[in-house]
Amino acid sequence: MALTQPQSGDTTRAVSTAGGTAAAPRGNLATTACMETLQVAYLHAVAAAAGCSLSQPFPDNGIDWQVSHGSPAHTVDDEVTVKIQLKATQQIAAAPAGPHFSFTLDNAHLRKLARAQVAVPKILVVMLLPRQVDRWLQARPDALELRHCCYWVNLAGHPVTGQRRTNVRVPVAKVFDDRALCEIMARVGAGGSP
Repeated sequence: MALTQPQSGDTTRAVSTAGGTAAAPRGNLATTACMETLQVAYLHAVAAAAGCSLSQPFPDNGIDWQVSHGSPAHTVDDEVTVKIQLKATQQIAAAPAGPHFSFTLDNAHLRKLARAQVAVPKILVVMLLPRQVDRWLQARPDALELRHCCYWVNLAGHPVTGQRRTNVRVPVAKVFDDRALCEIMARVGAGGSP
C-alpha cells in the first residue's frame, strides 16, 4: 500500500490553552494510515449502534472485518456473519452526482468480493473523506461528526474487466449506517444475500 504523507495546511490544529488558543501540530502519521483508522472508527460506531459484534481476521486474507448479528428472527442460524472489505478515498466528492460513483479496485480484491457461491457473504464499504484532514471530524456538546459517509455494495457476480484494476459502481442510495447493517443482516439471516 502506498502511504500518503500529511498534506500541507493540515498539519496544525487550534487547541485551547490557559493563555488562549494556540496551534498544535498534527502527528506525522501518513494520511492513508489515518484514513484507515477513521474508517475503522466509523465501522465500530455502526456495528455498536446495530447491536453487532466485530472480529478482525488475523492474518487478514483480503477481508478486513467480520460483523456478526444475533437475532431470534434469523431463520438460517441464531447468528449470521458478513465479511467487510473497507476502502477510503479523498478523490470522490462528498455528495456524488448521480445514482452511483465509480471506485477502482485491484482485480485480486474484486475477485475475492465477486465470488457468487460463498458460505459467508461479503460487501465492500467505501468511505468518502474530505481532502482537508481538519474537516474529517467535528466534536461539539451534542454530537461527534465523522465526515463524510460510507456506502456499501454487494459485488457478488461482478465481472473483472480491467487488466489489473476494475471500476465498480457504488450506489449512493446504499448509505452504510446502523439501519442498513440491520437490514443487511436480516436478509442474510433469512437465507438471502446482503
